[in-house]
Amino acid sequence: MVFNIKEKISILGAGSWGTTLAILLSKNSDVLLWSPFKEDVEEIIKNRENKIFLPSIKIPENINISSNLNLALNRDIIIIAIPMEYLRNILKKIRKINISLKNKVFLSVIKGIEIKSLKTASQIITEELNISKKQIAVLSGPTIAREIALGMPAVANIASSFYPNALRLQKLFYNTNLRIYTNRDIRGIEIAGALKNIIAIASGISDGLGFGTNAKSALICRGLKEILRFANFFKIKEKVFFGISGIGDLCTTCFSQFSRNRYVGEMVGKGKKLKDILKDMKMVAEGVPTTKAVYKIAKKYKIDMPITSQVYAILYKDKNPKLALKDLMSRPLKEE
Repeated sequence: MVFNIKEKISILGAGSWGTTLAILLSKNSDVLLWSPFKEDVEEIIKNRENKIFLPSIKIPENINISSNLNLALNRDIIIIAIPMEYLRNILKKIRKINISLKNKVFLSVIKGIEIKSLKTASQIITEELNISKKQIAVLSGPTIAREIALGMPAVANIASSFYPNALRLQKLFYNTNLRIYTNRDIRGIEIAGALKNIIAIASGISDGLGFGTNAKSALICRGLKEILRFANFFKIKEKVFFGISGIGDLCTTCFSQFSRNRYVGEMVGKGKKLKDILKDMKMVAEGVPTTKAVYKIAKKYKIDMPITSQVYAILYKDKNPKLALKDLMSRPLKEE
């Protein structure tokens, strides 16, 4: 199978995942990697390496790197790899630029829920840019950036309500080490990608407390049940949660040493304060604000999410993790 059309792609966000996607897609496409930080761009161009977010991985010479947003928008496919907390600000800047977005395809690779609006990335992008839902797609799955940048095999889903766009985006990754499956359930994939980070933080806390695989397996199983309970309340089909973007991503994030969310939990379990952990981190752990957002939703709609509630109490109320564990283990007995 050969695809001769070389797509013009820009990737907004030069973190570990954005940089990895640029490296991966440069094999088949014309890629521009954008960062808002001019000094970082100059450093990456000089060294052909993203020393902050993806050290020791060489960036191919055929990848254009720029801090010029106008230039980045002059592409057919725009991949958005901006942390959720900065997403709206970047989108507002895009909206001010005099360029038509009508025929462009936007691919979000963001996993999170905004605290203030309680919306997912695709909802925010559609709202801020005033574009059709057909123009939006979402990529999600068990995708630890460094492993993929090193050429290790992985799989992920691309979902779009306009299926031809899902197929078009799938082709971009053909013959790379990231195998893409198509899907139509944007909402399900975004919820799965966001909520698994909460369970990853819980798993990290378990690691930090010195517990073993029994405890982590229990967290994953009960965490998945909690995610499904949330999805069912909002009438999201369960199928996606038992696939790549569901249980696949959940397991990877809970076990990987490179998982930012698991790491945050581990440090909390070892007694460090959240503000100190986040201050020392170069990358964003989306699970921290997502925990607050999901806790607010669960409380508002009375969705039973005991693990999320305890993670929220640990992160935002300074609850002792051992007391949180005791409270989880002493809940009323029930049938599975």
